[in-house]
Parts: sequence; C-alpha cells; structure tokens
Amino acid sequence: MKLRLGVMGADDSLAIIQSVMPEFPEIEYLPFVYWKEEDITDLLLPHVDEVDMWLFSGQVPFALASATGKVQVPMAYVPHIGASLYRTLLHLSHQLGIRVDEVSFDTFSPDELDHFLEEAGIEDGFKWLRHYEGVISASELADYHEMLWREGKTKAAVTCLRSAGLELEKRGVPVHRVLPTRAGVLSVLHMLLRTNEMLHFKDSQIAVQMMEIDPFRELGGGTFSTDEWQNAEIKTMEKLLRYTKYLQGSLKTAGPGRYVIFTTRGNLQEVTYDYTTIPDLEGMIGIRADLVTCGIGIGKTAYEAEIHGGTALMHAKERGTGNWMVFFDDKSVVGPLGRDEQIAYRYTSQQLQEVSQLTSLSVMTLSKLDSILKKRGTNLINAHELAQHMQILPRSARRILIELESKGIAQVVGEESPNPRGRPRKVYRITL
Repeated sequence: MKLRLGVMGADDSLAIIQSVMPEFPEIEYLPFVYWKEEDITDLLLPHVDEVDMWLFSGQVPFALASATGKVQVPMAYVPHIGASLYRTLLHLSHQLGIRVDEVSFDTFSPDELDHFLEEAGIEDGFKWLRHYEGVISASELADYHEMLWREGKTKAAVTCLRSAGLELEKRGVPVHRVLPTRAGVLSVLHMLLRTNEMLHFKDSQIAVQMMEIDPFRELGGGTFSTDEWQNAEIKTMEKLLRYTKYLQGSLKTAGPGRYVIFTTRGNLQEVTYDYTTIPDLEGMIGIRADLVTCGIGIGKTAYEAEIHGGTALMHAKERGTGNWMVFFDDKSVVGPLGRDEQIAYRYTSQQLQEVSQLTSLSVMTLSKLDSILKKRGTNLINAHELAQHMQILPRSARRILIELESKGIAQVVGEESPNPRGRPRKVYRITL
C-alpha cells in the first residue's frame, strides 16, 4: 500500500518538492500551495484526515498546522540549513561579493547558524539574525530586514519565508530566499518512509486484551445452577467471538468469567480511539460496559503482551468493575480509559527509583503521583485530592504524604478548610 503524503508549501518550494516525487513510486502525494500564511489552516483542515503523513516546505507552515491540534498523523518539514543555505551564501559571495557579516538572516537558531558557518570554514560570523519559534508574520520579518538595510548595516537580507521575501521585494530591499534543495527533500522523504515502516510494524505488534465479565450481575445476582452458569458462559463466548472477529483476533478462556483476546496493537488502537475510550460493547455485541473489567497489554512478543495484559487488568480491578487500563511495551500505564481522571504513568524512571529507595513507597505509587501532579499542573496537593485521583482511602493518601514529608520530598505549605466544621486539610508541596 502506498504512503499517502500531504505536501503543503509556498509555490517555489512546492515546485522543488514535486520535482523529487517521481523518484518515489511508493508515495502518493496530495499537493497544496499557499500564498499567504493565514490561508494555511483553511487549506489544511478539509483534508486533515485524507493522508497518512504531512510534509511542509518550512517551519512556519509546520508550526501553524501543529497549532490547530487537528493533525493526528506524523508531520515533518524540509529544513533550510545545510545545502540550502550553502547555495544562497555561495551566490552572495561569488556573484555579488557580499560577506556573511553584511547580511541579515532569519529563522535559524544562533547555535545552528554558528555551527553551520564553522563547518563551512567561514571565519566572518553573522551579526544580524531574527530567530523565532513557531509562527511569525511576514511584515514583522520584513520590518527587521528593512530597518537594518536602510541604516546601512547590511547589504542584503536572507529569508526562509516566501511571503517575507515578496514583501521585501516590494519595499526595494535586496533579498535572497533560502529554498529547499533536492538533497534536503530526498533526505526528509526517506525519513518519512522509514517512519511509515516503523508505524506499520508498531501497529502489527501483538496486543492482548484480558477481560473479566460477570454475566450474572445483569440478572440481579443470586444463586445459579451449574447448567445456568454454563449457559451464561456460552452466551458470553458467542458475543465475544463477534467482538474478536471485529478485532481480527483469537479468543480463549482463562478461567470462569475471564477471557483473553489476542490481536494487534493497531486494531485495539482503532477500537479504543487511540487508547482514550472504551468501545461501545453494548451496541456492538450486547454486553454492558459496567460488567466488563479489562486490561490491555502491548508487547514485542505474545508472552510479553500477555504479562502486560495481566498487569493492566490488575490495575483496572484496583479501580473497580468497569474500568479499562493499558500497559504498553515501554512500561507506561494509561487509564482508566474514557474517564475524566485518566492518567498515565511509567514504571521506568531512574529519578523515581531513587526516591523509592529513599522512602517506603513503590515506583508505581510514585509514578502515579508524578502523573497526577503533571495533569493538575501544580505540585500542590492535599490528602483528599490525592485519594480521589488515586482512588484510595484518604488515610492511605495521608500515609503517602507523611512518608514523603519525613524524607524532605514533601512540605506542608498551608491548610484548607472545605467547610466551617470540618478539620483543616494540610496542603503539601511535592518535589519528586
């Protein structure tokens, strides 16, 4: 299957990118040309889901696309450093006799430009550079270059932004545009193809879904005969087989009320909307979501995925029936899926391991705490809030905070009174 690539750029850059495309029969590309940066979002959004990846002609369109938050596939842009800049500087020095210190630059970072000139053996360093992160207007760049030129500090401007170059031409400022080179485009396209291969490999990783289902809760509980239990198991298996077929996987039982589905990472990613929500099992196969507790494990082998699935199920059961958790191959845990209090934490962290050795707390507990603080956007928390996020008893949360306080990792910085008659709650500042 061909890689569907959306390509967006200014007219001159896009022409260079398109000239390279015939060398890549494995890529099907969809070109978009823009004339003004403010048009980029309107051009992008109607086609955002039509391609596997996006390639932009420079930093600004890339940043504008990223800022929309709508692009969920890999993106890249063609860098202007390297051969692109060599070509521009060679023209300036050889054809016009203009030195580097007589030119104003934009876009590049100071370190990047310094390193480039050092590698090129150019002793006269640059004097004038307008570096920016993300997006900048063409008029702001044009103002910068024009001011230096009119004050006699520069003889020419070098810009990476097409619209800034056009604006400077209108103002009569000598300007030279850094365009992508074929070599630069080739390099990025090869990188995108390798990324695509990696993603396909990732999607085909083994995934295991372990589910615990109590079919009798739907019937109101009570005592059931062996035949009734077996009939309920058979009906549940029939429903799960339909779900398993949808996942293109295989199903096995792992004891009364426990089922294991072997499938691929990509299939589970699709059904859970990138591991953010629980699939509509009731609508799909007629099983109520609140009856199903689930752990999803991702691994490089079936054995590793099954071990991770069991660990994820353990975490899900800790949070109660109806919860789903995911354990990835990088030792990170995400969940509960579809809940507002969803958090992500990792087992592997040298920093947290050191804190664990210093305290009586496990790396898993510390990792959960770290994730909660990051999600809240503050390192201040009280025991009641911690208990709610971790879904543990307030006394257990207080024990965690007191242990951290005893080792100097938490400090009491104040108190809160949730109601006039209640006992004040200590507020802790955590420094992991």
